[in-house]
Formats: sequence, C-alpha cells, structure tokens
Amino acid sequence: MTRFWLIRHALVEENARAKLYGIMDVELCPHTLEAQKPDYAALARTLPQGAVWYVTPLSRTRRTAEAILEAGYGPATLDVSPGLIEQNLGSYQGLPHAELPAQLAQPPHPFWPLSGCERPPGGESMQDVIARVGAEMEQLAARHDGHDVVIVSHGGAIRGAVAHALHIDADNVLHLSVQNISLTRMERLPEGWRVVTVNTHPA
Repeated sequence: MTRFWLIRHALVEENARAKLYGIMDVELCPHTLEAQKPDYAALARTLPQGAVWYVTPLSRTRRTAEAILEAGYGPATLDVSPGLIEQNLGSYQGLPHAELPAQLAQPPHPFWPLSGCERPPGGESMQDVIARVGAEMEQLAARHDGHDVVIVSHGGAIRGAVAHALHIDADNVLHLSVQNISLTRMERLPEGWRVVTVNTHPA
C-alpha cells in the first residue's frame, strides 16, 4: 500500500484572490501565514516521518511545505511535480472575477469559476486536469510503492486526484470542498485506489 497525504497550499494574498490566478505564481497572504502557525504544527504532528515530499512548480506550494517543515516536522527534500499543478485557465488568468461570465461558453459550475468540461482558450478543462493528475498519481504510486508520499498542491489538482480515484466526472468532483491547508488522504493498493479523508484539518 502506498499512502498519499495531499495538502492544499495556504491562502494567497488579497490582490491575487481578486482575480483568476490559476497557474500564475502568486504570493501567499503573509498575515494568514503567520496566524496559522498552529495549523502547520498540527499537520507536522499528523504527517508520517520519513515520507517523500512533493510540491508543484508554483512558489505557494513550496512556501506552504516549508512552513509545515519549520513548524516541527523537520527537514525534508521537496521534489517538484509539474503534473500536480493547478488548472491552467489560459487566457482567463488575470481576469477579475466579475469579467469572467461574459467570456464563458457554458454556465459556470456553482463551486468553480467554469464548468467541468469547458476548456479556456489556451488552457485546460477540469476533465483535462483529472486526466493529467490521475496519470501523475499512478506514476508516483509506482515509483514510491509501499511508502508515504506528502504532496502540497492545489484545490483543482486535489479534486482531480480524488476524481481519478473514485472514477467520477469533473462536474461531480467540483462539489467537493478542498480548503486551504486542508488534508486529503488517499491510498493505492493492488486492488485500486481508496479515499480515506477529504478536506480535514488536523488538531
């Protein structure tokens, strides 16, 4: 059994939240980063020692991982997995939220800026994310068979991993809440994937 511990990065800064940032490399909110030190310490106590760690190419995941390590987990090498990056919103990235509806070909999802099957110009649909993240999770499971793997990633990518595990479509998985610095646990067994928890907050 290979155990996966997926963590969504911490809250990004206020100016970034005012627009669609997708795979833009935006900064974390410094006030939240400081205020949530107890949450990082709780994650540090919960995560298994000796795990393999992955972040994405975006600095917000690396900084969140570093905060957890600094909160008591201890040193770890942070490898980079481009396959676990957030949904690429293409030409929609950088738009204020209020300007997006006029650009859409389909009604947005109630809990995501666009529907699960809409692909922004130059970007990815959520269906594309599920395929990309699913392939990466399978590769990581094979590479680290029998080990613990900690992944600091993004809300869209974590939903993609859950959708791959449960064989559910993009619009359905977008109903899952994946909050900042929440923990989602999955296991890869010979029989297939098992989802243990989604969107939990260790105490």
